[in-house]
Amino acid sequence: MVQAHNRKRTPVRIAFGKIIREKRLILGLSQEKLAEKADLHTNYVGSVERGERNIAIENIYALANALECSPKDLMPEIKIESIN
Repeated sequence: MVQAHNRKRTPVRIAFGKIIREKRLILGLSQEKLAEKADLHTNYVGSVERGERNIAIENIYALANALECSPKDLMPEIKIESIN
């Protein structure tokens, strides 16, 4: 059986999702409202926050715009050796 998406939670994905959630909560947005502002599906935003998605660059920019920040503000500070 072929899996539709790679939902493997990695340290980078988890850290990225935590940043998204923190910024969303600071702005007082629900996942639904953030998804609407970023023109993404609510389930997608939830899976990003849970660290289940290897998010596309276009979606990083969409989320940054919706969260009123720069895309670089969403990048976690993780050492390269911890990625593998």
